[in-house]
Amino acid sequence: MSGWLAAELATIALCWRIERRDGVAIGLTAHDRDLTIDGLVHRAAPGMVPSAITRSIGLEAETMDVSGALSAGAISERDLLAGRWDGARVMLFAVDWSGESGRVDLGEGTIGAVELREGGFTAELRGGNAALDRPVVEETSPECRADLGDRRCRVAMAGRRRFARVVAAEGAALTLDGSEPVADAYGAGLLRWFGGGNSGLEQAVARSEGATVTLRSPPALPVAAGALVELIEGCDRSIATCTARFGNAVNFRGEPYLPGMDLLTRYPGA
Repeated sequence: MSGWLAAELATIALCWRIERRDGVAIGLTAHDRDLTIDGLVHRAAPGMVPSAITRSIGLEAETMDVSGALSAGAISERDLLAGRWDGARVMLFAVDWSGESGRVDLGEGTIGAVELREGGFTAELRGGNAALDRPVVEETSPECRADLGDRRCRVAMAGRRRFARVVAAEGAALTLDGSEPVADAYGAGLLRWFGGGNSGLEQAVARSEGATVTLRSPPALPVAAGALVELIEGCDRSIATCTARFGNAVNFRGEPYLPGMDLLTRYPGA
């Protein structure tokens, strides 16, 4: 055991290192002054308090809640609601604030559900065992189970990503300064924000038509004209689209002709 943990007078400070999916990393500590650890300044956030940390040798998913006040500029209510912290990697550890070297890792995971309450927030920290909740094998499906452009799909995406600027925005509908290359090219695709208040966020596209792109949900923050976005083409995962539009039926990861449970009801006149 580290000497500072066994000392009669403990000088323990809890610290958090949080790394967002867009590459932004911040450090927070429950100590009353800032601490520099591994080159990152951990700002004093006395309101940050973890729940009881439970570790087990079983296969149950390990979770922990971290609560804190929305007083620091690093984590704001606006960014939490916008989803900037969803899926962020969190490392919780203890150090000796008096300066003795050494640290004790207490937990690591990703941020799950976030709940706002009474001027503060509570974030669920999901450990590595949470991945065991996923299905072990894939189920059969008439639609393709691969994502467009991944290692199973193998469609080259180099020419299927385009930048555009927003001309106007109304709810979930965006009007861009350029038209789509083919009908509904961005339907089921992705839009990434590179400018304006939503910069760093990404949203799923429901459909596209000409110069209009309709998102699955309205942007989290107001959109100003001229905001730069990146559009990534999508696929409806059908064998017809895979064959006609992408010429990629050989890599189709589905079973479009497998009889289903409704086989007996599919007869002429039904």
